[in-house]
Amino acid sequence: MSFTLAIVGRPNVGKSTLFNRLVGKKLALVDDQPGVTRDLREGEGRMGNMRFTVIDTAGLEEVTDDSLQGRMRRLTERAVDMADVCLFMIDARVGITPSDRFFAEILRKRAPRVILAANKSEGRAAEAGYLEAYELGLGEPISLSAEHGLGMVDLAIALEPISEEFDQVAYEPEVDVDISDDVEEEDDGPLPPSGKPMQIAVVGRPNAGKSTLINKILGEDRLLTGPEAGITRDAISVNTEWMGTKMRIFDTAGMRKKARVQEKLEKLSVSDGLRAVKFAEVVVVLLDVDSSFEQQDLRIADLAEREGRAVVVAVNKWDLEGEKQEKLKELREAFLRLLPQLRGAPMVMISSLTGKGLDRLNTAILQAYETWNMRVSTARLNRWLIGMLEAHPPPAPGGKRIRMRYMTQVKTRPPSFVVMCSHPDLLPASYSRYLVNGLRESFDMPGTPIRIFLRSQSDKNPYRDKKEKKVTKITKHLEGKWQGKRRSKA
Repeated sequence: MSFTLAIVGRPNVGKSTLFNRLVGKKLALVDDQPGVTRDLREGEGRMGNMRFTVIDTAGLEEVTDDSLQGRMRRLTERAVDMADVCLFMIDARVGITPSDRFFAEILRKRAPRVILAANKSEGRAAEAGYLEAYELGLGEPISLSAEHGLGMVDLAIALEPISEEFDQVAYEPEVDVDISDDVEEEDDGPLPPSGKPMQIAVVGRPNAGKSTLINKILGEDRLLTGPEAGITRDAISVNTEWMGTKMRIFDTAGMRKKARVQEKLEKLSVSDGLRAVKFAEVVVVLLDVDSSFEQQDLRIADLAEREGRAVVVAVNKWDLEGEKQEKLKELREAFLRLLPQLRGAPMVMISSLTGKGLDRLNTAILQAYETWNMRVSTARLNRWLIGMLEAHPPPAPGGKRIRMRYMTQVKTRPPSFVVMCSHPDLLPASYSRYLVNGLRESFDMPGTPIRIFLRSQSDKNPYRDKKEKKVTKITKHLEGKWQGKRRSKA
């Protein structure tokens, strides 16, 4: 990357819309409601031959206390200090407000370079606001329309000298994960390939401590946290190296019961989190020790299992629990009883605030990832299948005997197997569960989702048709010769 560009401005001036246009993907949530963005979101911006890091920030507010708006402002000021250039956006239709003048003065003191942009400049209603922007003393403003793509050439011209100054190195950088597009799965073995981070999604109900946990892993206050429930709104990805393993960790919005989700913005936030789960490799289901394994927790864990992700259950706020041994016994019993589909999945007790138990969480994630990538040879599988059939033969519904011929693994991530058998549609689900549980125990695959697909294979000899065709061909040939001899004698 050549330089870092931070997009700053008041709420609802179009920062996230411009961010999405610069990165070429709909990574940030966009809504007419002010204050949608709360955390810092990074992406790779592209304009012509220029490549740079672009940061979407929360709307600046004139507060300095420890309220939510105050914490959002401090996070934005941190982005200003990190960036090489700040793009200060105003709303051309509204014109210059006292807040714009206040923040222009802050940027003039703190930012090394500032580019002024008057957004929403399409139409005559924006002409007066564009001219007012000269009052800020930040140079000639750029007339933009982030929604319609107007003025992007002028923005590129303004950024080009900065790009040349930083001596951009021409190479193909790593692209941020776009959770809105399909991601092709690879079978690369138990460890992530060199240079490619492991994809981790942290999910759970609101106020479970997801952002606090990720901040503790990063060792810095990168994500917005606080006592309020539902602070995180969109899935934010951060890259880090945690105990020697490269990871991209997704912080997701808290997921409430579907019946309680009424507002459009919360629906978008939950949908963003669900997409992060679908394209993660390991999903950490974070529970609150005071209210663990509630109905919504079970739904979230079941969602991760149905999507075929490796699952790790983490119980947070363990430092606040008094009777730890009794609580631990209660949690394990509830886990086995309420989530049988994840039997054997690791459950780790942690404290996001103090960092206790994070080493065990890291070990559990790596073990779950390795199991998720496990491959078993066909020879071992068929020897195991013979033993399972001898111990408990499949039923014969309607007097039709189900014969299982052979078994093979067709893919990993998650481990998926195909069993060739007769009458696959008659095999009860209980027998499939019997095979899945046997695979877990015999091949040491606890907790990971396992898929078994049944394929039909009849008793018919596959060479029978070829043999019959060959016999028919020989017969016709002999009959033709015999008929020819008869005609020659006549």
